[in-house]
Amino acid sequence: MATVDNKAVSKLSRQDQILLVDDNPANLKILYETLDGRGYKLLVADSGEKALSIVRKSHPDLILLDVMMPGMDGFEVCRTLKQDPATASSSIIFLSALDDTDSKVMGFDAGGVDYISKPFQVKEVIARVETHLKIHRLEQQLEARNRELQIDKASILSAMSEGIYGLSRRGEIIFANSAAGRMNACDEDSLLGRSFVQLHFSQAENPEGENAFDLDRMTERLQRVLSKNEALRIGNALFTRPDGSVYPVAFTVTPTARDDHATHAVVVFHDTTDEIRQAEELEAARQSAEAQRSQLAHISRLSMMGEMAAGIAHEVNQPLTAIVNYIRVANRIAKAEQLDKALMDETLKKIESQCLRASQVIQHIRDFVKKPLQGKEMLSANTLAKDILELAEIEAKEHGIELRANIEPSLPELYIEPVQVQQVALNLLRNGMEAMGHANMRGAVKFKVAQANGKGILFEVTDEGPGVAEEHQNNLFSPFFTTKKSGMGIGLTLCQSIIHSHGGEIGFRPGESGGSTFYFTLPVRSKPVGKRDQPAASAQ
Repeated sequence: MATVDNKAVSKLSRQDQILLVDDNPANLKILYETLDGRGYKLLVADSGEKALSIVRKSHPDLILLDVMMPGMDGFEVCRTLKQDPATASSSIIFLSALDDTDSKVMGFDAGGVDYISKPFQVKEVIARVETHLKIHRLEQQLEARNRELQIDKASILSAMSEGIYGLSRRGEIIFANSAAGRMNACDEDSLLGRSFVQLHFSQAENPEGENAFDLDRMTERLQRVLSKNEALRIGNALFTRPDGSVYPVAFTVTPTARDDHATHAVVVFHDTTDEIRQAEELEAARQSAEAQRSQLAHISRLSMMGEMAAGIAHEVNQPLTAIVNYIRVANRIAKAEQLDKALMDETLKKIESQCLRASQVIQHIRDFVKKPLQGKEMLSANTLAKDILELAEIEAKEHGIELRANIEPSLPELYIEPVQVQQVALNLLRNGMEAMGHANMRGAVKFKVAQANGKGILFEVTDEGPGVAEEHQNNLFSPFFTTKKSGMGIGLTLCQSIIHSHGGEIGFRPGESGGSTFYFTLPVRSKPVGKRDQPAASAQ
């Protein structure tokens, strides 16, 4: 908000003052009577010297000044007044019997605004006086407004948190606001006249790569701003302070043009110390959250595998039992009087097959339980679904529940952390099996993998259990909410976190005739160009 110029306001609101100057009393009397009664405050002087004294004291708005006076003539009085800033604002109309062009030109050269020839006409004097008073008032209003704008401009620049420089064509600082002084730990006036480049880039070690610039290069780039009228933006630099210390900044240099030619430049800069610290803190928090999420996922996988232990033992014991039986058969064949080579070969192949089966089960379990060290990778959705089914079938057999799969062929690849996505799908499948098992219900758990109407790949698990009570449905993904007597309420919350970290969505819908459907979608996206697979954060 502008500060009000009280002097300007009082001058604009007071009665107009007119000074009448003439060495002839008769002329003074005529002028006085002509203007009296028109709302003006009239002052009179009969010499140039007296006129100067009155003007310096009263500052009249308009002066009617006779040219030909003894001692100091009107032209000299006018020149004296215009040379003094304290009296230069008064408008001067010359009155003279000299009607030649040279005299009129001399009057305007001295600083007069008008010239009235004697003998004058009353109406002409009145009209010109009113016109020039109106012009004078407008000039005063404009001057007052300009002062207000200057105050506003200075206030705005001082209040700004960004540092601002005005640069000459030679790159010298010709203006600096308060923030520039604060950031440079000095008075802003001490920055004036200094070279912007020499001040800020003579000592600092600046970044390499695209933002790299030494003293010569920065000088060249600044000259390009001024010569080619091109703006310059640097998002990562170091400024040197006058005391030799440095601080990180982002800054822009914008040319100010006249007739398409840059005459000056404006530099706007701000200290990025807080931004850098906040970015570092945010990255540290992100890494910490990722480590905690990975640790929680690892614990959850171990917990899941503990609950699946009986099924795992059953699945591994089957091939081991078969291997033992086949070895006994092989022993009998070997002890026979005549070796049945064909039967022995068939028996050994069956032993090998059962060994591979046991190895595959153990490998799947090992891959699932171990911490994810590989990070995200490109993987076919069909391969992912197949791996999930092989692990889920172990528990399905243990619960005596049929697992029905509906997997579209030729699905696209996904950019994922496979073990984490496996964990989500297995968690949903196990929940469905448990829901049916606890209710002593027989039926099937359906596992569907398909294109999701342009939204990526849909993974869907549907059970035929008792369903989820309506009052619980809105809280399923809330932390620590569970309907299980021994549950901790972190399973679905963790699933949601994993799917969201992959850019997907997870949800629930009740079945039309009982049961529940849990689903999640994963976006189809390519591996980012130039991006390395980063190992997931691991718990120590």
